[in-house]
Amino acid sequence: MTNHKHSSHYLALFGLLVVGTILRFWHLGLKPLWLDEVITAIFSLGNNYQDLQLDVLIPLQQIQDIFTFRPGVSCPQIAENIARQSTHPPLFFCMMHYWLGWLTPLGEDWIVKLRSLPALFGVGAIAAIYGVNRIAFSPKSGIIAAALMAVSPFAVYLSQEARHYTLPMLFISLSLLILMQIQRDLAQEIWRLWVWLLWIIINIIGFYLHYFFAFVFFAEIATLLVLTKRYNFQLFNQSKLFLTIVFSISIVVLSFLPWILITLSHAKRTETNWLDAPSIISPFYQILMNWILMMIFLPIENQPLIVVIISGVLMLTFVIFVGWRVFRGLKQLWITPATHLPTLTLLSFTGFILLQMIAIAYLTKKDITSVPRYSFVYYPGFCALLAASLSTNQNSRSFSFKAQNLPILLFTFIGFISSIFVVYNLAFQKPFQPDIVAQHLNLDPSSPVILVSTYSNYQDAVLGVSIASALEQLRSQNSQPDNFVALSPEPNLDAVWKKISQLPMIVKSPLNLWVVGRGMRRQSFPQQLLLSNQTVCQLDPQQHYRIGVRHQLYRCEEKRQ
Repeated sequence: MTNHKHSSHYLALFGLLVVGTILRFWHLGLKPLWLDEVITAIFSLGNNYQDLQLDVLIPLQQIQDIFTFRPGVSCPQIAENIARQSTHPPLFFCMMHYWLGWLTPLGEDWIVKLRSLPALFGVGAIAAIYGVNRIAFSPKSGIIAAALMAVSPFAVYLSQEARHYTLPMLFISLSLLILMQIQRDLAQEIWRLWVWLLWIIINIIGFYLHYFFAFVFFAEIATLLVLTKRYNFQLFNQSKLFLTIVFSISIVVLSFLPWILITLSHAKRTETNWLDAPSIISPFYQILMNWILMMIFLPIENQPLIVVIISGVLMLTFVIFVGWRVFRGLKQLWITPATHLPTLTLLSFTGFILLQMIAIAYLTKKDITSVPRYSFVYYPGFCALLAASLSTNQNSRSFSFKAQNLPILLFTFIGFISSIFVVYNLAFQKPFQPDIVAQHLNLDPSSPVILVSTYSNYQDAVLGVSIASALEQLRSQNSQPDNFVALSPEPNLDAVWKKISQLPMIVKSPLNLWVVGRGMRRQSFPQQLLLSNQTVCQLDPQQHYRIGVRHQLYRCEEKRQ
């Protein structure tokens, strides 16, 4: 009987890993690359911003040349590109480069290959969170945690992003797993060198994966200090623990010294200035909203009003049910002697990360809580607590349709449905919505298109590339000679209109000229443009859009003599 329960338990875990894998790889190439994913592609392929052809008119089909794998590029070279032109640690991009090199030739499904590695890391995070709750609470709690992460719309969304979110999330889960083991050892007054060394190694790697890993490290240090106060150690054991913590901090900090000056320079770069300053209470309700999106996300983005209302009511109803059930579960965990300390550890870990994020928002006037994807840094702690609260009064080792299991089944079902919406781009839609912008630009498939993108920095230029790439995929079957150019509005926007007039006339009119750019207003667009001094382009007032990024159509015909 015991062997049957064990086999059922691990069969359930295997099934959840299969479900999580399917959700993460399902339609992996359906959605277009957005700005940040294009940045990932550029650096991971071994290229840099100097490879962008700016202020030069190029055939639209040539935009794919930017996404050509460059063999022979070393990790130090990628790190140098990252240090000069980006605001991230280099390890993820190095790993992505070797992954793409292993998959070469990339072929037409190169976007799927680009996103496949983060998807794999997302599957690994399911197994890691299982380990966290198994050590902290019980095997059943581990299964519930794995189930919640497997079908979480937030976790699926991150896994389908060609960005460095799932890899640090995996290492955050592993670091949290070791922290829970340390907590168990402390309760038994056991000190094991290999456990601490493994924790140190995981944190060293984490620092080179994402700067936000510092939140995790400081939260775990603070949690260890809380646990030190909580346990009534003998003086010798307290001194030993304190020295171990100091030694661990020293090793992790020393290991990051080679990159510390670059980190300080990255903190001053203008690429982080897009974050808005917080209002008095905005970080708090944004954090609450992010918690909701980790569990349920029905179609409310760019949907008809009736769909938004129905989805909103269903989400609110679910949240009310969740809030009451989770509160009761956490209260039970807190008052139960066997689960009090792991609950304290997880609450402390998650709470200290949230406090740091709130402090950063107010002190730097950059509200990182307003960006849902940044919640990856505490999601493992949130998921572990959520699963533990649902596991109260759960005595069996496997799922069944008993009354006490209904909340878990409901959570899993709601998460699964929400993840399907994510897969089909109905939830967690791509920022700047390059697919929708491209559909607008493809207004007339039979007419040639010139896409003009304005840029004030490299990120703006990459935004134009992402839209051009989405448009090229729509028009790849056409025989029209489409073109793309990124133009700098320096010293002012008038420079763009002058540069347009000087563009070489490669295609015959009539043609559609689209101007795309951030920071532009409707009145910024002149009524008429002169293309190559021989083609008149008239503004079409019916084809002006603000969705994604502002874009305006000009209809061009050859000037009559």
